[in-house]
Amino acid sequence: MAEAPGPVARECVEGYLFARPTLELLLFRRPPSRGRIWVPISGKVDPGDAGFEAALRRELEEETGLARPLAVLPLDWQVTFRADNGETWRLHAFAVEVPPGFRPRLSPEHEAFEWVSADEAVRRLHYPDNRDAVGVLLRRIGPAPRNP
Repeated sequence: MAEAPGPVARECVEGYLFARPTLELLLFRRPPSRGRIWVPISGKVDPGDAGFEAALRRELEEETGLARPLAVLPLDWQVTFRADNGETWRLHAFAVEVPPGFRPRLSPEHEAFEWVSADEAVRRLHYPDNRDAVGVLLRRIGPAPRNP
C-alpha cells in the first residue's frame, strides 16, 4: 500500500485473532454508528504503553476480555493511511492465537463477532489493508486464502 504523505501523527495496532487446528479467524462487527463493518481488533497506541505489543495486548483485553492469549506474533507488517482528521497514522499488525471456540466479551466498539474461515474473512473485512494483513498472517501460520 502506498505511504500516506506527511509525518506519522499517530501509531495504531490491530490484532487478527485466530484459532487452530482448523484455522479460523475471529472477526468483529462495528455498530451502526461506525458503519456495521467487519474488522479485527484495533486501537491507538497510548503514551503509557510500553510498545506496540503492549498496546495490542491492552486493546485485546479492552475489546474482548482476554488477558492471556496463547500467542502474540508480530506480523512485521504495517501500513500508513490518512485518518478522518487528515493526519497520517501508521498501523502495526499482529496475529493473536486464542483457544478454539473462544467467546469474547464485546466492548461497546463492537456489536457482534463471528468465527470464519480465512477465505470468508477476506470476503468480509471492509478495508483492503485488513484483507492484505490476513494474507500476511496466513503466509506465517498456514495456507493462503483463495481469491473471492
